[in-house]
Amino acid sequence: MRSIQRFDACASLVSFVWFVVFATPAFAQMGGVPAPGYKTEAGMSSSSLPPALKAIGFDQHIDERLPLDVPFTDDAGRQVRLGDYFGKRPVVLTFAYFECPMLCTMSLNGLVSALKVLSLEPGADFEVVTISFDPKDTPAAAAGKKAQYVERYRNDRAAGAWHFLTGGEEAIQRVTGAAGFRYAWDEETQQFAHPTGIIVATPDGRLARYLFGIEYGPRDLRYALVEASGGRVGTPVDALLLYCFHYDPMTGRYGLVVMRAIRIAAAATVLALGAFIVVMVRRERTRAPGAPGASSAPAGAPRYPGT
Repeated sequence: MRSIQRFDACASLVSFVWFVVFATPAFAQMGGVPAPGYKTEAGMSSSSLPPALKAIGFDQHIDERLPLDVPFTDDAGRQVRLGDYFGKRPVVLTFAYFECPMLCTMSLNGLVSALKVLSLEPGADFEVVTISFDPKDTPAAAAGKKAQYVERYRNDRAAGAWHFLTGGEEAIQRVTGAAGFRYAWDEETQQFAHPTGIIVATPDGRLARYLFGIEYGPRDLRYALVEASGGRVGTPVDALLLYCFHYDPMTGRYGLVVMRAIRIAAAATVLALGAFIVVMVRRERTRAPGAPGASSAPAGAPRYPGT
């Protein structure tokens, strides 16, 4: 009788948990692509920018394709095409000119800091491509910059997986235009004015995620690479966590979706309760005849009052 009561109580609790999980209203999510005309500069609306900075910024062209046929020269002086670095793995794409005195260096430093924390391997799980948007930059300058960051990265695969490219004005503008990277030459300072951020692209050259600023969260970068790869890199845990975290194009970061996390936790609770019920029912059924609470009379023996 006690076993039946215990089972009924657990069943009622399970029913309540399932009601909470599946009767909860759906949590509205912002779409992955900003509304038409939305422009960002480090995640800011173009209307909030000072007039002098409206010429530069990052326009998110999510799911659009890069022109993979564009010719460049790599850090070893070889003639290559952008598509040479696509096809198998997602690509972390950055724009930086090699004589930049501040922002480009800070952005690349932030990228290295994030990459060093990742358990994903360059060359095996992803590629990194840095394109100079200064047509005056040379392969020798690219090689010097590469040596600096490969040493800073301290990963044996980095030299073969991080590519520094230079090219002509037309090639640069085709790629930066497709990526939504807007920059301008400032005659007064004799420097380029430009935004900062990195792009994660899919193996087939589609723009997947934009991470803004000069520091990039390793978690955000990892999720972006896992998503861009279609789940081919990372672990099953990453896929589960991506259900709970959603990319916000306005901030360029991944945020926790509370209701999804609650549903996963509740589902885990249901499974745990179900396992507990099964174990308890089996234990009641298989209890030994001589155990406390079990009848000591042989099966089929007559029972008399007072015995």
